[in-house]
Amino acid sequence: MYPNDETGNVLADMADAGIDLSIKHDVVFFQLFEEKSQAQQMADFLTEKFPEMTIVVKPDESPNVWDVDCTVVMVPDYDVVVSQEQEFERIAAKFKGYNDGWGIEV
Repeated sequence: MYPNDETGNVLADMADAGIDLSIKHDVVFFQLFEEKSQAQQMADFLTEKFPEMTIVVKPDESPNVWDVDCTVVMVPDYDVVVSQEQEFERIAAKFKGYNDGWGIEV
């Protein structure tokens, strides 16, 4: 039903767990940075460009790493998730960070 890759596997696991993937969910995309200032710069950029997005900057569990968690309300369709992840990867790279996956708040 889903492509055999990381995103497809996550969606298949969610479907198997009984999550209704045909409705909107809070989908959180994770970006990681080595410097708090870089994380904050991405958060400020996203807040200005996408005021409807929920963005949280926080220390990661790993030392000297900062998270930018970006919550998008969306139907977690495979192509939409992949496209959104690529967009976050592109934006994070501008601030010397990278995308580190996604998940659904249930």
